[in-house]
Amino acid sequence: MRWISVWRRNFLVWRKLLAAAVLTNLADPLIMLFGLGYGLGALMPAVEGMSYISFFAAGQLCTATMYTASFESMFSGFSRMHGQKTWDAILYAPLAIDDIVAGEIIWAASKAWLTGSTILGVVLVFGLAASPLVLLAIPTAFLVGLAFSAVGLVMTVLAKNWDFFSFYMTLVMTPMMMISGVFFPAEQLPEPLVSVAKALPLYHGVVLVRPLMAGQLPADALLHIAVLLGYAAAGTLLAIRFARKRFSE
Repeated sequence: MRWISVWRRNFLVWRKLLAAAVLTNLADPLIMLFGLGYGLGALMPAVEGMSYISFFAAGQLCTATMYTASFESMFSGFSRMHGQKTWDAILYAPLAIDDIVAGEIIWAASKAWLTGSTILGVVLVFGLAASPLVLLAIPTAFLVGLAFSAVGLVMTVLAKNWDFFSFYMTLVMTPMMMISGVFFPAEQLPEPLVSVAKALPLYHGVVLVRPLMAGQLPADALLHIAVLLGYAAAGTLLAIRFARKRFSE
């Protein structure tokens, strides 16, 4: 449990910039939610038995969680690892690189969970959810954040400079957002793309959250949870392996 010290260190630093950090993380997803949700919602009938803004809210909750987790684990994590040399300083304490990796992943997932939970709060305030079951989206947001935090930290420990992250964002994150059912049902895509989407973590997060918006329990919930946990576990193991190699050189 030594990773808690790393988590706490990051939390104490973040707390000093709490207002700016929360505003930055929430402004873009909320603008997207109400801009596209109400704008496109006025042009189309209900989607999968719910209003378009409610349909889109589920996808936006997961997308915002994905971006917060990825940005924190990549850009902020790389700054601590490479720019500020914070990881090097921590290694002088009785902590191993494994503890730093675990602390960074869980910290990024915690920030992502806060983003997802805040968007859920907005959803509740505006009456976009049909049932208290939507509160189950809170632990789901943490699972989504954990999966993307772990994968993002793999990118961090492999990165040589800041430009490295643009490849992951442009070639992986953006296409994933487009095919994972965020803006429209993924099943409307050609079958090969649907198969690709089902192999990606964002799809499974959206499939878990969207039925909750409509007051229903998701089908095959254990399968979707297992996929998210699988990404988190595999990403953590790879991040630890690559971090050990990088810091042993």
